[in-house]
Formats: sequence, C-alpha cells, structure tokens
Amino acid sequence: MATVEETAYPRLLPEPRPRELNDHYIPSDDEKAWAKKSANSATKRVALLVLLKCAQRLGFFPRLKDVPRPYLDHVTLASDFKRPLTGDEIRMADDGGVRHRNLNLLRKRLDIRPLDDEDWMIERAATAALTQHHLTDIINVLLEELIHYQYELPGFTTLERMARRAREKVETLHYGSLADPLSSQLRKKIDALFETAGSSTSAWNALKQEPKRPTNNAVRDYLDHVRQVQQLSVGLPAVADIPVSKLKHYRVLARAQNATEMLELVPRKRYALAVTFIRSCHARALDDAADLYIRLHDRLRSSAERRLRQYQIERAKAIDLLVERFHGTLKAYQTDASAVKRLQAIENSIGSDAAMLLELCEEHLAFSGSNYLPFMLNRYPGFRSLFLNCLEVIKPKSTNENQGMEKLIEALHRLRHSRIEHVSLSELGLNAKADLGWMSNAWRQLVFDDGTGLPSTGDIVHRKAFELSVISRIREDLGNGDLFIQSGEKYDDYREQLADMDTVENELPEYGEMAGIDVDAVEAVARLRTELAELATEVDKRFKHNTHASIVDGNLSLRNLKKTMQPAAAEKLDMMIRDRLLPVSILDVLIDVERWLNLHRHFKHLAGTDTRIEDLPKRFVTSLFCYGCNLGAVQTSRSVKGISRRQISWLNLKYVTEESLDKATVEVTNAFAKYDLPEYWGSGKTASADGMKWDLYEQNAVSEYHIRYGGYGGIGYYHVSDRYIAFFSRFFPCGAYEGVYLLDAMVENESDLKPDTIHGDTHAQNLAIFGISHLLGIRLMPRIRGIKKLNFYRPSAGAKYKHIDDLFTGTINWKLIQAHYKEMLRVAVSIKLGKITASTILRRFGNKNQSRLAMAFRELGKVIRTKFLLRFIDNPDFRKLISAATNKSEAFNNFIQWVFFGSEGIIQENVAHEQRKMIKYSHLVANMICLYNVQHMTRVIRELRAEGVEVTADMVGFLSPYRTWHINRFGDYVVDYDRPWDPMDWTLKVFD
Repeated sequence: MATVEETAYPRLLPEPRPRELNDHYIPSDDEKAWAKKSANSATKRVALLVLLKCAQRLGFFPRLKDVPRPYLDHVTLASDFKRPLTGDEIRMADDGGVRHRNLNLLRKRLDIRPLDDEDWMIERAATAALTQHHLTDIINVLLEELIHYQYELPGFTTLERMARRAREKVETLHYGSLADPLSSQLRKKIDALFETAGSSTSAWNALKQEPKRPTNNAVRDYLDHVRQVQQLSVGLPAVADIPVSKLKHYRVLARAQNATEMLELVPRKRYALAVTFIRSCHARALDDAADLYIRLHDRLRSSAERRLRQYQIERAKAIDLLVERFHGTLKAYQTDASAVKRLQAIENSIGSDAAMLLELCEEHLAFSGSNYLPFMLNRYPGFRSLFLNCLEVIKPKSTNENQGMEKLIEALHRLRHSRIEHVSLSELGLNAKADLGWMSNAWRQLVFDDGTGLPSTGDIVHRKAFELSVISRIREDLGNGDLFIQSGEKYDDYREQLADMDTVENELPEYGEMAGIDVDAVEAVARLRTELAELATEVDKRFKHNTHASIVDGNLSLRNLKKTMQPAAAEKLDMMIRDRLLPVSILDVLIDVERWLNLHRHFKHLAGTDTRIEDLPKRFVTSLFCYGCNLGAVQTSRSVKGISRRQISWLNLKYVTEESLDKATVEVTNAFAKYDLPEYWGSGKTASADGMKWDLYEQNAVSEYHIRYGGYGGIGYYHVSDRYIAFFSRFFPCGAYEGVYLLDAMVENESDLKPDTIHGDTHAQNLAIFGISHLLGIRLMPRIRGIKKLNFYRPSAGAKYKHIDDLFTGTINWKLIQAHYKEMLRVAVSIKLGKITASTILRRFGNKNQSRLAMAFRELGKVIRTKFLLRFIDNPDFRKLISAATNKSEAFNNFIQWVFFGSEGIIQENVAHEQRKMIKYSHLVANMICLYNVQHMTRVIRELRAEGVEVTADMVGFLSPYRTWHINRFGDYVVDYDRPWDPMDWTLKVFD
C-alpha cells in the first residue's frame, strides 16, 4: 500500500525546524482575539488556536494528542499561555463534545467543509485513474481537488482506499475492452508468443526486435520482422478509446515483462497487455521501416554526391583541355582577317578532335550544377529491391486531395518485376503533364531519355530513372507530411491529431491573452505590418551611427564582439571557492541529494504492485550512478560492494521509465530554483538549446555518421536555463534536424522555471520555427551565422530605406498570412493543449513542403525573423545576450560529458528506449551535482564574507555550478548512508 511519505498528504514532523514553527505556528493578534471571543477559558482558547494553526497547514484537524509536542508547545507559548498543556487538558480538548464544537467554529473561520459526499470523491478518483497509474499519483490528484473545492481532507487511509478501488475499476474496464473481443484463435496466436520449447528465446522477446544499422541484409531481416508484426496485429481490437498516458504505461509494462512473467499474469491482463504491446510494435515497426527507407535514400544520395566530387577532381585535366581549346578558338575568331581565314584558324585550333571534344562537353554538361543524379542512378540497382520492399510494407497514403503520388507508387509496384529499359507512361495509367509536373529539369533529362537520341514524345521513359525519381519524391513527401503512414505514429496524418475547430474557438480568447498575440486575422496582420514597418524605419535612421554594422557593396558586415573577460576579483573568488569546497566522492554527492529530496519515491514498480525492495534508496542511488555515469551494470557491481549486476539491471527494467526520470529531474530543478545564488546568474526567463553528439555502437539503427560532429552516434538535446540548470533533455538520431525539437521543451516544461525566450544555435534560423514560436508566445533569439545568406523582407513593395535598403530582397505576402491565420492558430492551440507536439509539425513544414498552410507559417516566419534580424544588427548588446546564453549551453555540454565518464563516453545500450533513458539518467545526475554545488557554494561564500572577504553581486554573477574539481569520480565506491551530511537549506542567502 502507498505510504503518507510517498504522497503530498500534509503531515506534522516529529522534530520540525525552528523556521517552520516561526513562519507558520504563531497566532496573529486577530486570531487571538477570535479565540478569546470563541472560548470561555484560557486552555480552550489555546486548544482552539493549536487546531487553527495546524489546519491552516494541513487542511484537516488532528487530535491534540497526535500533534507533536514542538508544535503544541510553540503555539501554546505564542498564545500567551505561560505553561505547556497538560495531558488532562489535551484529553479534554479531544473529548467528543468539545471537539465537535471547536470543529464547527474552525470550519466557519477557515471556510472549509467536511467531505460528506463520498460519491463526489469516488468520481474524482475514477477520473484521476484514467490518466494516472500509481496510487500515490492518484492520491495527489485527489488532494489537489479537495483543496481546490475547500474540503476538509479525510484520513489518508480513506484516500488510499478510494484510489485503489478507482485504479482497479479502470484497469478492469481497459483490460476487458482489449481482451474480451479476442477470438479463441487470436488468443492461441498470442499464447504462442510465450512458448520457448525448442528455442533459446520466445517470439515475445523477438517481438521487441529493433532495426540494426541499415546494411542490405539487416534491412531485409527487419522488413521480414515488420511483416510478421503486421500479420500478428490483424484482427486485434482498437486501442483508440484508452487514454494515451494509460496506453503508454501498459506498453512500458508489457515491454518490461519476459515470456515467463507474462504467463504468470491473469489471462485478461495478459491478453490486454499483449494487445497494446503488439499494436505499439506495429506502429513502431512501420515508423522504423519508413526511417530505413529515408536513410537508404540518403545513403544513396550521399554516395552519389561523394562520387560527383571525386569525378570532378578526376576530370580536371579534361576541363583544362576544353578551356585550352576554347581559348584557342576565341583567339582565332578574334583575328583581324576575313571570315574564311578566321574559320580556317578555328579549324586549326580544334583540329581532328572535334568529336572527342564534343563528347567531353556533353559529359561535363551532364554533371554541371552539382548534378549528382546520374551517379545515384548508377548505384540504384543495388538498392531497388530494398526500396520496393519498404514501400510494400509502409503503404504511404497522400494527405492531399490529389492522389497523384499514390498512382506513382502503384506504378512502382507494377514495375517491380520489369527488366526492360524503357516503359510507356500511358501503359502505367500515367500522363507526363498531369502526373510528373513536379519533376525537376535534372530528373527530366534522365527520365525522358528514350534511348533514340531524338526529342522525347513525353510517353516513353527510362524505367530506372523514372523509378528512382519517384522514390526520391516519396522520401521528400514522407519528410514534409504530404505522405503519411496509416497506423504509424511518427509518420501518421498529423491533421487527425489537431484539436477540432469548436475546441479552438472556445480556447482562443484565453489563449490569445496568454500568448500575447491577436487572435483576429485582420488585427494580427495589421499589427505585424505596422511593427515591421516602424522597426525597419527606426533601424534605418540609426544605422548611419551604427559602429558595429556596415553595408559594403550591398553586403552586410558585422564587427566581432569583444569577449567579456572575467574580472580578476571574480576569478580570485572562484579560486577561493574551489579551495574551500571539501573533497567528496561523486557517489556521496548523489546520496546527499537523494537524502534531501527522497527522489527514490518517484520510482515505483511498473505493475503498480506493493512490491517492497529493501534499501530502495541505496539501490536507486547505485542504479543512478551506474547508468547516469555510464559505468554499466557489470562494472558497477564490481565497484560497489553488496549489489549484483542482476539487481541493478532489474531495478532499471522494472522501476525506471523516462517519465519517472523526468519527474525526478523536475524536482531537482525546482529545488535548485529555490536557492538565492542562481538568481545572480540569470532571470530564469530565458533558456538556450543545443545538441551534443553521443557515441553509439555503429551497428545501431539510431547511430549515424554526423558530418558536423564527426563519427557515429546520436544527439543529446538539452534546454538550459540562464541559471545554468538544464530543465529538458531528449535523444534522437544524428540525421534529424535539431531545430524541429527546439520548441517542445518550452511547451512541455513542468519545472518552476518558466522561460519565455529561447536561444538556439544556427539550426534555429528556420522560418517555420520563427512562425510557430511567435504563435506560441515564445521569443526566438537564435545565434546567427552567415547573416549574409539570410533575407530581410519589406513590409510593402514600396518601402524604401536610405541606409539599409540593400538588405531587403523580398516583400511579405500579407494576404497569405491572413487567409490561413485561423488554421495556424488551430495548430498553435493544439500544441498548447498537448494534442500534437511542435516537433511533429516542424518535421512536416520544412522548406520543401508546398502546402498553403506550411507556406503561410514560413511567410509569418519571414516577418518575425526580419524583425529579429533588424534588432540583431541594430544593437550589439542584443548579440552579446544571445552569445552569453548559447555559451551556457556549450558549458553544460562539457559538464555532462564529464558526468558521463564511463565506457569512454560510448552509450552501451543498443535498444532505443534504453538509450533515451541513458540520456535522462545523465541529465538527472548532472542536475543533482548542480544542486549540491549551489548549496555548498552558498555556504562557502557566506563564510568568506563573514571573514571579511569582499564579495559583490557582479563577482558572484561570473560563477557557475558546473564545478568538478572537488568531486572524485574514481577509486573505491561505497554507498554509505551513515556518513554525516548537511541538510538542504535553500533559505540561505548569499547577501543577508
């Protein structure tokens, strides 16, 4: 059963801190006067005041005999009663008649009422159980509801009983809806998954298979796995009626069970968990197949680009020959002679090599303009079957009313067994003009080569070139959302996730006020147009006095900012703090913070059972050290006495999820935010985001070679507050565009730090990101590199500027923004309501998406980015602010690398969800170290000031919690809970 300590249920401590007593348990003069008026004796007045002060903090009225003496005596003395209450006086106050009268007086005074409608409470518990699974979480929801409606809190056992019944009722309903519709044949098929006879592993474990690095053999094997999952999912009941959070929990629970454990479950639960997991595997497998398709295409394209560069180097001599002959031809043409003699001179220059020179010219023109397509075509046969197999599995559908791409995909399937060189479009049911209008000139030159050397009729096409052009288009459309995969998750039809328009209309007034934007399209466009025009005019007027920016030959040039140097006094303070901080083991740091916050309470058995682990705090700290520092279970069991590899792995599998790690990280972040010291580092209103490559095993599907970072790996993406603490983390493949994940953290952030401004690296310059961030009420201020390549846009075609006119290359299409403004607001509201993520939208609204809505978002982005760029060139302090913020992200990246020191920094896990957990583990450890450092830095600074050392706010502002000098990562590791430790005290001030 759940315990009081694991919930937010208020309680009185046996030994309260003096600060708590002084802050909350001293009656005011008004309360004393009320007690005097309400009771006819001093002891009754004291009893009344004790219950009053307790109820103000607890939300219920304890019996006086249950109130610890420190509280009782403190209120008694503060009530001008000269002595402690005796045992008889306490018993008398707890007497039925006296207590009943006192409670009536207190309820009237506090305006709270007893819970006399249990049905109301049962209904709230059932609602909470629809989204929460653990009893403690359901109880916490009930507590919030009771306090909100001003009910007196019932006893904890009452709440625990209601929560348990509500959870059992919801689970019975869900398990029944999934298991009961199963036919006997489907049940046999599911039961067969758990059989291991004659095999070293069960089909249930094989179901958890994930794709390896996309070699040809690995892709074929995985596509076979996808087909098996598809067959297994046929006929299973739908899961749409089960809340997403509950479904996610059931999936995680099923994944954590092996075949033997599944067989031990009651049949209804076993079948229900199996259905949710098979459905999840089906969706994931479809997404994986689409990812494999995209990566195969990108690998083919990258290979072609490399071959083109190699070809250009190899053909340098041929190009030199062509230039030499052309030079001679021009000189011959320009001789001062008759036409006949000039023609003779030209013939002499060319000689007998005309045919060879013409062939070289045609070959060069075929690859001009970085045209790598012919090289893709050369290698295409080795990829052909893999592409067609992927398409057969994922079955892409069009999101547009125009079903042209589906016709082209059908044509690919019809050509699967064809080996002829040229095919007729009309025989495939296609028309060049109607169905291939999207094709670029480079593709057309390859596709409409009918082999005759004569102008193409438009019906005969080169089969391989046609297939590859369509395959490339499918890759593009999957990325921008013009194609979707039914039953997938990552590549599903995003439109189905958007809130309906009735919901949007109801939300808009409040949403507009919250986001600080106009919700009326006409008013929004008018305001944006005016703001852009006025800002451009103001910047133009100041530009002649701008010493940090200039325009030379139409090109913008910005002077480098002077680096802010740490003052000598601040550097000296930093060294003094370093010398004063006591040496400590990294394991002891984790133990101390775990003691401060009891973080282990966030980690409960996935099944929601009452399984008790002896010394759970110690086991939790050991697992946190193991995975957060990347030692691995084997090495940790060797280094930490008293715990085995299996115990560590079991706890990670059965107790730890990404969600529980996030909750623990939020609690650490909130504790950090309570301290005074971080306020000298930033306001808490801005944050920066940056990615860092983590090394992975090359054979993993997520692992990909990254050009910018070098090597194979995935990206850990972190959002760091201007107070240095990271409040969000996620993990994704190297091939993903970092910018699409920029806004997720700002919307999903559950910590007490609520930044409204986000800084990013150059990946955040994207127009769609600017557009969506504006509608979400988020200020986007990225680091700008290559500003010469970024376009400024005029508010109107007639807008001209005296000094900065050369910067503007286009005009805003206000009509497009206004026409689609309501649709854009629908997307923004859906993101805020949690219906869809910002990254889901941004993945689809890239520059290649030509839908009207995507174009409208980019057009809005032009407005917002132009305003930002104008401020960027106008004010050097603006640039300094951005640089300082992004520097903090880079410092955090270095810090978390130090934390993740085991196994040479290579993530050991080869399963995607475990890799994501590793990033969350290390993030949590990093934040725990930051919290530990802030506590002890504050104490050291106070000690230095008490000794007469001069410390100023400016000096403190140069400090950072990323301190590692005093922390020992190596040596013997002992989980010692008997070691003396200082309690957390966030009330300490740097300057009294």
